[in-house]
Amino acid sequence: MLTRAGKIVFGTIGIIVAISVWAVAIEPGFLFVDEIEISSPQWPADHRPIRIALVADLQIGSPHNDLERVDQVVTEVNASHPDLILLLGDFVSTFVLGNKVVPPEPIVQKLAALRAPLGSHAILGNHDWWFDGERVRRSLEANGIPVLENQVAVIGEGADRFALAGLADDKTRMPEVAKTLAQVPDGMPLIVVTHDPVQFADIPDRAAVTFAGHTHGGQIYIPFFGAPWIPSRAPRRWAYGHIVDGGRYLFVSAGIGTSILPIRLNMPPAIEIVTLRSAAKGN
Repeated sequence: MLTRAGKIVFGTIGIIVAISVWAVAIEPGFLFVDEIEISSPQWPADHRPIRIALVADLQIGSPHNDLERVDQVVTEVNASHPDLILLLGDFVSTFVLGNKVVPPEPIVQKLAALRAPLGSHAILGNHDWWFDGERVRRSLEANGIPVLENQVAVIGEGADRFALAGLADDKTRMPEVAKTLAQVPDGMPLIVVTHDPVQFADIPDRAAVTFAGHTHGGQIYIPFFGAPWIPSRAPRRWAYGHIVDGGRYLFVSAGIGTSILPIRLNMPPAIEIVTLRSAAKGN
Protein backbone atom coordinates (compact mmCIF):
# COMPACT_ATOMS: atom_id res chain seq x y z
CA MET A 1 0.00 0.00 0.00
CA LEU A 2 1.27 3.43 -0.91
CA THR A 3 2.20 5.80 1.82
CA ARG A 4 0.79 9.30 1.85
CA ALA A 5 4.10 10.58 0.48
CA GLY A 6 3.98 7.97 -2.28
CA LYS A 7 0.47 8.98 -3.25
CA ILE A 8 1.56 12.61 -3.47
CA VAL A 9 4.54 11.67 -5.65
CA PHE A 10 2.48 9.49 -8.01
CA GLY A 11 -0.31 12.06 -8.09
CA THR A 12 2.17 14.79 -8.99
CA ILE A 13 3.69 12.63 -11.72
CA GLY A 14 0.21 11.92 -13.09
CA ILE A 15 -0.63 15.61 -13.22
CA ILE A 16 2.66 16.40 -14.98
CA VAL A 17 2.08 13.64 -17.54
CA ALA A 18 -1.50 14.79 -18.18
CA ILE A 19 -0.43 18.41 -18.65
CA SER A 20 2.40 17.34 -20.95
CA VAL A 21 0.09 15.23 -23.12
CA TRP A 22 -2.37 18.11 -23.33
CA ALA A 23 0.34 20.66 -24.20
CA VAL A 24 2.00 18.49 -26.86
CA ALA A 25 -0.75 16.34 -28.35
CA ILE A 26 -4.02 18.23 -27.89
CA GLU A 27 -3.96 22.00 -27.46
CA PRO A 28 -1.62 22.76 -30.42
CA GLY A 29 -4.20 21.09 -32.68
CA PHE A 30 -6.97 23.51 -31.75
CA LEU A 31 -7.88 26.52 -33.87
CA PHE A 32 -9.99 29.25 -32.33
CA VAL A 33 -11.48 32.29 -34.03
CA ASP A 34 -11.43 35.16 -31.56
CA GLU A 35 -13.52 38.29 -32.10
CA ILE A 36 -11.75 41.38 -30.78
CA GLU A 37 -12.88 45.02 -30.68
CA ILE A 38 -10.41 47.90 -30.57
CA SER A 39 -11.65 51.48 -30.25
CA SER A 40 -8.77 53.74 -31.18
CA PRO A 41 -8.66 57.53 -30.81
CA GLN A 42 -6.52 57.60 -33.96
CA TRP A 43 -9.14 55.92 -36.15
CA PRO A 44 -11.20 58.84 -37.49
CA ALA A 45 -14.83 59.20 -36.49
CA ASP A 46 -15.80 59.64 -40.14
CA HIS A 47 -14.24 56.28 -41.10
CA ARG A 48 -16.44 53.23 -40.85
CA PRO A 49 -15.32 50.40 -38.55
CA ILE A 50 -13.20 47.81 -40.33
CA ARG A 51 -13.00 44.04 -39.73
CA ILE A 52 -9.45 42.78 -39.99
CA ALA A 53 -8.47 39.10 -39.97
CA LEU A 54 -5.05 38.40 -38.44
CA VAL A 55 -3.25 35.24 -39.52
CA ALA A 56 0.13 34.93 -37.83
CA ASP A 57 2.82 32.28 -37.65
CA LEU A 58 1.28 29.48 -39.68
CA GLN A 59 4.67 27.75 -39.59
CA ILE A 60 3.49 24.96 -41.83
CA GLY A 61 5.63 21.90 -41.19
CA SER A 62 5.57 22.24 -37.42
CA PRO A 63 3.62 19.47 -35.60
CA HIS A 64 -0.17 19.77 -36.08
CA ASN A 65 0.37 22.22 -38.96
CA ASP A 66 0.30 20.68 -42.40
CA LEU A 67 -1.28 21.81 -45.66
CA GLU A 68 -4.72 20.74 -44.43
CA ARG A 69 -4.26 23.28 -41.65
CA VAL A 70 -4.00 26.01 -44.28
CA ASP A 71 -7.32 24.87 -45.75
CA GLN A 72 -8.85 25.10 -42.27
CA VAL A 73 -7.48 28.61 -41.77
CA VAL A 74 -8.78 29.77 -45.14
CA THR A 75 -12.23 28.35 -44.43
CA GLU A 76 -12.44 30.00 -41.00
CA VAL A 77 -11.19 33.38 -42.22
CA ASN A 78 -13.54 33.49 -45.19
CA ALA A 79 -16.48 32.48 -43.00
CA SER A 80 -15.73 35.50 -40.78
CA HIS A 81 -16.24 37.91 -43.70
CA PRO A 82 -13.37 40.31 -42.94
CA ASP A 83 -12.84 43.54 -44.85
CA LEU A 84 -9.07 43.08 -44.83
CA ILE A 85 -6.72 40.15 -44.20
CA LEU A 86 -3.26 40.66 -42.70
CA LEU A 87 -0.74 37.82 -42.90
CA LEU A 88 1.85 38.51 -40.22
CA GLY A 89 4.75 36.31 -41.34
CA ASP A 90 6.36 32.92 -40.67
CA PHE A 91 4.53 30.99 -43.35
CA VAL A 92 7.14 28.22 -43.28
CA SER A 93 8.72 26.43 -40.33
CA THR A 94 12.45 25.90 -39.88
CA PHE A 95 13.11 25.34 -36.19
CA VAL A 96 10.85 23.22 -34.01
CA LEU A 97 11.17 19.70 -32.65
CA GLY A 98 9.47 17.31 -35.08
CA ASN A 99 9.54 19.77 -37.98
CA LYS A 100 8.94 18.71 -41.58
CA VAL A 101 10.03 21.31 -44.10
CA VAL A 102 7.20 22.38 -46.41
CA PRO A 103 8.13 24.79 -49.24
CA PRO A 104 6.18 28.04 -49.56
CA GLU A 105 4.56 27.43 -52.94
CA PRO A 106 1.82 24.93 -51.91
CA ILE A 107 1.17 26.95 -48.73
CA VAL A 108 0.65 30.19 -50.61
CA GLN A 109 -1.41 28.57 -53.37
CA LYS A 110 -3.92 27.66 -50.69
CA LEU A 111 -3.75 31.13 -49.08
CA ALA A 112 -4.68 32.60 -52.46
CA ALA A 113 -8.23 31.40 -51.74
CA LEU A 114 -8.58 33.96 -48.94
CA ARG A 115 -11.27 36.52 -49.74
CA ALA A 116 -11.79 40.06 -48.45
CA PRO A 117 -12.97 43.23 -50.22
CA LEU A 118 -9.73 45.04 -49.34
CA GLY A 119 -7.58 42.03 -50.12
CA SER A 120 -4.78 40.22 -48.30
CA HIS A 121 -1.46 41.85 -47.43
CA ALA A 122 1.62 40.16 -45.98
CA ILE A 123 4.86 40.75 -44.17
CA LEU A 124 7.63 38.19 -43.76
CA GLY A 125 8.97 36.69 -40.53
CA ASN A 126 12.27 35.31 -39.35
CA HIS A 127 11.45 31.72 -40.35
CA ASP A 128 10.63 32.89 -43.88
CA TRP A 129 14.04 34.54 -44.17
CA TRP A 130 15.86 31.62 -42.56
CA PHE A 131 14.24 29.41 -45.24
CA ASP A 132 14.48 31.75 -48.26
CA GLY A 133 12.73 35.09 -47.87
CA GLU A 134 12.89 36.04 -51.51
CA ARG A 135 11.32 32.73 -52.50
CA VAL A 136 8.51 33.23 -49.97
CA ARG A 137 7.96 36.77 -51.22
CA ARG A 138 7.85 35.65 -54.86
CA SER A 139 5.31 32.95 -53.99
CA LEU A 140 3.03 35.41 -52.22
CA GLU A 141 3.20 38.09 -54.89
CA ALA A 142 2.71 35.55 -57.70
CA ASN A 143 -0.56 34.64 -55.99
CA GLY A 144 -1.79 38.21 -55.69
CA ILE A 145 -0.73 38.84 -52.10
CA PRO A 146 1.51 41.93 -51.86
CA VAL A 147 4.38 41.87 -49.38
CA LEU A 148 5.30 45.02 -47.48
CA GLU A 149 8.85 45.41 -46.21
CA ASN A 150 9.48 48.94 -44.98
CA GLN A 151 6.77 49.95 -47.42
CA VAL A 152 3.36 51.59 -47.31
CA ALA A 153 0.20 50.68 -49.22
CA VAL A 154 -2.80 52.99 -49.45
CA ILE A 155 -5.94 50.90 -49.11
CA GLY A 156 -9.60 51.64 -49.73
CA GLU A 157 -11.39 54.32 -51.69
CA GLY A 158 -12.53 57.86 -51.16
CA ALA A 159 -13.03 59.09 -47.62
CA ASP A 160 -12.39 55.61 -46.15
CA ARG A 161 -8.81 55.33 -47.41
CA PHE A 162 -6.05 54.50 -44.95
CA ALA A 163 -2.35 53.64 -45.01
CA LEU A 164 -0.96 50.21 -44.17
CA ALA A 165 2.71 50.30 -43.22
CA GLY A 166 4.61 47.00 -43.16
CA LEU A 167 7.96 46.74 -41.40
CA ALA A 168 10.88 44.39 -42.01
CA ASP A 169 11.56 41.57 -39.56
CA ASP A 170 13.65 42.49 -36.53
CA LYS A 171 15.75 39.31 -36.27
CA THR A 172 16.78 38.87 -39.89
CA ARG A 173 16.34 42.22 -41.66
CA MET A 174 16.55 45.96 -40.96
CA PRO A 175 13.24 47.53 -39.91
CA GLU A 176 13.20 51.25 -40.72
CA VAL A 177 10.31 52.74 -38.79
CA ALA A 178 10.91 56.46 -39.39
CA LYS A 179 11.76 56.03 -43.07
CA THR A 180 8.74 53.82 -43.65
CA LEU A 181 6.25 56.06 -41.87
CA ALA A 182 7.57 59.06 -43.78
CA GLN A 183 5.88 57.47 -46.83
CA VAL A 184 2.43 57.83 -45.22
CA PRO A 185 0.43 60.72 -46.70
CA ASP A 186 -0.15 63.56 -44.26
CA GLY A 187 -3.32 63.19 -42.23
CA MET A 188 -4.12 59.71 -43.53
CA PRO A 189 -5.21 57.10 -40.94
CA LEU A 190 -2.48 54.56 -40.31
CA ILE A 191 -2.28 50.87 -39.41
CA VAL A 192 1.16 49.33 -38.84
CA VAL A 193 2.08 45.66 -39.21
CA THR A 194 5.29 44.15 -37.90
CA HIS A 195 6.26 40.55 -37.39
CA ASP A 196 7.96 41.15 -34.04
CA PRO A 197 6.24 43.40 -31.48
CA VAL A 198 9.58 44.89 -30.43
CA GLN A 199 9.13 47.53 -33.16
CA PHE A 200 6.11 48.91 -31.32
CA ALA A 201 8.54 50.80 -29.07
CA ASP A 202 9.30 53.11 -32.01
CA ILE A 203 5.79 53.54 -33.42
CA PRO A 204 4.41 57.07 -32.91
CA ASP A 205 0.95 57.68 -31.51
CA ARG A 206 -0.39 58.68 -34.93
CA ALA A 207 -0.93 54.96 -35.67
CA ALA A 208 -4.44 53.74 -34.93
CA VAL A 209 -3.03 50.32 -34.01
CA THR A 210 0.05 48.17 -34.55
CA PHE A 211 -0.45 44.47 -35.27
CA ALA A 212 2.26 41.88 -34.59
CA GLY A 213 2.81 38.14 -34.31
CA HIS A 214 6.01 36.16 -33.70
CA THR A 215 5.62 35.47 -29.97
CA HIS A 216 2.83 32.84 -30.15
CA GLY A 217 1.76 34.41 -26.87
CA GLY A 218 4.78 32.68 -25.35
CA GLN A 219 3.14 29.30 -26.21
CA ILE A 220 2.65 28.89 -22.46
CA TYR A 221 0.47 31.19 -20.36
CA ILE A 222 0.61 30.95 -16.57
CA PRO A 223 -2.36 32.56 -14.80
CA PHE A 224 -1.45 35.74 -12.89
CA PHE A 225 2.05 35.62 -14.39
CA GLY A 226 1.75 35.48 -18.16
CA ALA A 227 4.26 34.03 -20.58
CA PRO A 228 7.44 32.80 -18.88
CA TRP A 229 9.49 33.77 -21.96
CA ILE A 230 9.04 35.18 -25.46
CA PRO A 231 11.47 34.98 -28.42
CA SER A 232 11.78 38.72 -28.77
CA ARG A 233 13.57 41.77 -27.42
CA ALA A 234 10.10 43.13 -26.63
CA PRO A 235 9.05 43.26 -22.98
CA ARG A 236 7.24 40.16 -21.78
CA ARG A 237 4.06 42.19 -21.19
CA TRP A 238 3.79 42.52 -24.99
CA ALA A 239 3.56 38.75 -25.43
CA TYR A 240 -0.10 38.59 -26.43
CA GLY A 241 -3.33 40.51 -26.81
CA HIS A 242 -4.42 44.13 -26.78
CA ILE A 243 -1.80 46.29 -25.12
CA VAL A 244 -2.16 50.02 -24.48
CA ASP A 245 1.18 51.65 -23.75
CA GLY A 246 1.59 55.41 -23.47
CA GLY A 247 -1.69 55.96 -25.27
CA ARG A 248 -0.56 53.80 -28.21
CA TYR A 249 -2.35 50.62 -29.27
CA LEU A 250 -0.76 47.24 -29.98
CA PHE A 251 -2.37 43.88 -30.68
CA VAL A 252 -0.20 40.74 -30.68
CA SER A 253 -1.71 37.59 -32.19
CA ALA A 254 -1.54 34.20 -30.52
CA GLY A 255 -0.55 32.77 -33.90
CA ILE A 256 -1.11 29.25 -35.14
CA GLY A 257 2.13 27.26 -35.27
CA THR A 258 4.87 26.51 -32.77
CA SER A 259 8.60 27.12 -32.61
CA ILE A 260 11.48 25.43 -30.78
CA LEU A 261 9.19 23.10 -28.79
CA PRO A 262 5.85 21.93 -30.26
CA ILE A 263 3.84 22.84 -27.18
CA ARG A 264 1.02 25.17 -26.23
CA LEU A 265 -0.51 25.49 -22.79
CA ASN A 266 -3.31 27.98 -22.02
CA MET A 267 -2.40 29.69 -25.30
CA PRO A 268 -4.21 27.80 -28.08
CA PRO A 269 -3.72 28.62 -31.77
CA ALA A 270 -6.02 31.37 -32.96
CA ILE A 271 -7.11 33.56 -35.82
CA GLU A 272 -8.16 36.97 -34.54
CA ILE A 273 -10.91 39.00 -36.21
CA VAL A 274 -10.35 42.55 -35.03
CA THR A 275 -13.02 45.20 -35.47
CA LEU A 276 -11.19 48.51 -35.47
CA ARG A 277 -13.41 51.49 -34.81
CA SER A 278 -13.08 55.08 -33.71
CA ALA A 279 -13.05 55.81 -30.00
CA ALA A 280 -15.39 58.73 -30.78
CA LYS A 281 -18.68 58.24 -29.03
CA GLY A 282 -21.36 56.61 -31.15
CA ASN A 283 -19.08 55.15 -33.82
